[in-house]
Amino acid sequence: MLAAAVAEIGGHERPGQLELAAAVGESLDTGVHLLAQAGTGTGKSLGYLAPTLVRLARGELDRVVVTTATLALQSQLASKDIPHALDAVEQVTGRRPEHAILKGRTNYACLLKVRDGADEQATLISAADLLATVQDSPRTAPESALGAEVLALREWAEDQLQDGGLADRDDAPSHTDRGWQQVSIPVRECLGTQRCPQGGLCFVEKSRETAREAELVVTNHALLAIDAMHGGTALPEHQAVVIDEAHELTARVTSADSAELSPGMVERVGNRALTWLDDDDLGVELLGSADRLRDALDSMPLERVEDPGSAFVAACDAVRSVTRQVVSALTSGTDKSEPECRQAAAAVKEIFDIAERMAALSERDVVWVADRERSGREARVAPLTVAGLMRSRVFGEHTTILTSATLKLGGDFTGVAGSVGLRDDERLRDDDPVPELSEADERRPWRAVDVGSPFAYQKQGILYLARRMPQPGRDGISEAVLEEVAELVWAAGGRTLGLFSSRRAAEAAAVWVRKQLPKQKILCQGDAQLSELTRRFVAEEETSLFGTLSLWQGIDVPGDTCRLVIIDRIPFPRPDEPLTVARQRAVTEAGGNGFMSVAANHAALLLAQGSGRLIRRISDRGVVAVLDPRLVTARYGSYLRASMPPMWTTSDRETAIGALRRLATG
Repeated sequence: MLAAAVAEIGGHERPGQLELAAAVGESLDTGVHLLAQAGTGTGKSLGYLAPTLVRLARGELDRVVVTTATLALQSQLASKDIPHALDAVEQVTGRRPEHAILKGRTNYACLLKVRDGADEQATLISAADLLATVQDSPRTAPESALGAEVLALREWAEDQLQDGGLADRDDAPSHTDRGWQQVSIPVRECLGTQRCPQGGLCFVEKSRETAREAELVVTNHALLAIDAMHGGTALPEHQAVVIDEAHELTARVTSADSAELSPGMVERVGNRALTWLDDDDLGVELLGSADRLRDALDSMPLERVEDPGSAFVAACDAVRSVTRQVVSALTSGTDKSEPECRQAAAAVKEIFDIAERMAALSERDVVWVADRERSGREARVAPLTVAGLMRSRVFGEHTTILTSATLKLGGDFTGVAGSVGLRDDERLRDDDPVPELSEADERRPWRAVDVGSPFAYQKQGILYLARRMPQPGRDGISEAVLEEVAELVWAAGGRTLGLFSSRRAAEAAAVWVRKQLPKQKILCQGDAQLSELTRRFVAEEETSLFGTLSLWQGIDVPGDTCRLVIIDRIPFPRPDEPLTVARQRAVTEAGGNGFMSVAANHAALLLAQGSGRLIRRISDRGVVAVLDPRLVTARYGSYLRASMPPMWTTSDRETAIGALRRLATG
């Protein structure tokens, strides 16, 4: 069946793809969890889809969930890989399994929001004509443009309803985040199908019904996390999970289980609630709790909160107490049935839940004070680890397959396995038999496989380690590094992706290179929307693009556009970042090496992803230049280098310059 699927896309089977398909099939058959590293170019999507769809078509599995980290891969699966794989499985088995895409609630239009206030915005011309008019007028007020945008979205949502669509945001006409907020609803404020006036027509419920009828459901890591946290309520029942882009899993699960609380949030929710509160004193108390929270945050250091007797915990207690009373007041009595009132109550309940969680200072959580440049101080809470959640609610309930081009950190799977709750003593080696487990057995047997890559990294790429560069300091990027960046960009004739540790470093490098090489076009993150910058970088071969974390992974630029990847320094997390500090301390207190388990693994993952931007197809050639000497001189350097693609390595500057010049002039 894999051969038929590959033929559908006009490709060629690769040994790594066949090995991946075999490993996935064995995992689905035995129930042993799998970590599968499949390098760029392996064709891993078809590698896991083929064995999965065959088993669904034969009735050996009822339903399988595939999760991705990015909308780009989700779109690729939906529009390309899955249709081709389904054509192939139908040829082989005579049956075509049903599939569906399932996203979070805010990705679908809400008919209650769409129709609420629509009469007041009625217009004699069509929404499309109105939007075109305001977009063509340079003097259009932002409010007018937003109004026209919302009208267009409302008209589109009604058309989706008539046409049987799902009103998925990805299919919507062009819009801003502000515009979409006017036609969608936060999860907490959803009234539910039984209580919502539009519940019988709900797009979200329709998407879930479609997913319940499908055998292959494609969703995202965040929804998988929400399903695990809330007892399996977000996804339909399934026997197995395939987690693609699994290198991002722990970060996405952490994000899904995190929350923020600020005085501004309390004030905004309080103002919504005032409309429906009969007790003016209670409304005043609610708004007063925002002031108390602000004073407490201003008195706290920008670090983890661990003192239960602190002013911050007392302020959270105050917010918790008053919001509990407000929720009760907004949900009792027959006059509280208006949808807007129930939504206001739900927003207050969310504030209550966050304040209660923060006030508890649970050992499972990290609570800290942070400062936003524009909006001031806020409190944040995140789980200390997601390993327990993943172990019990994902691996403990479903056969789970993790796959990515980056699962081996330091040349081994142990780091990633531990981050999702799998123990090294549970790993099955090649000849180990599958253990028989009872329902009460808490073991989680797993295997790991690295199917390699079709790329000949030793011949296609050079890893230049700038051993003679100065050690990175706190004063920003040094002049010596700036000079090295300019020299390398010159040698490559542009065609450079610069991956920098901070926005300030990226901007400084862009300014320096533009001055030294005035004929070179250097784009820098912040010059325009990142999507526009990326499009220009791809389209204009000699153009270079400098940026930060969002460019380290996900950007795919094959061919002559990218001949050089520059990494200014090892991408360790900030040493004073409270969540990182807390996680390192927890590992150290448990007898492990906190720095290696947290900071080094974080850096290894990003180095692997960043250096992986260079070679995207068999014909690609180029240089990855790391301008941080610690990758050679520090004891952890070999661990980090083992996480990167196995390119030919040199510390000789002239060798790297010569290679780039030959590529530029050849």
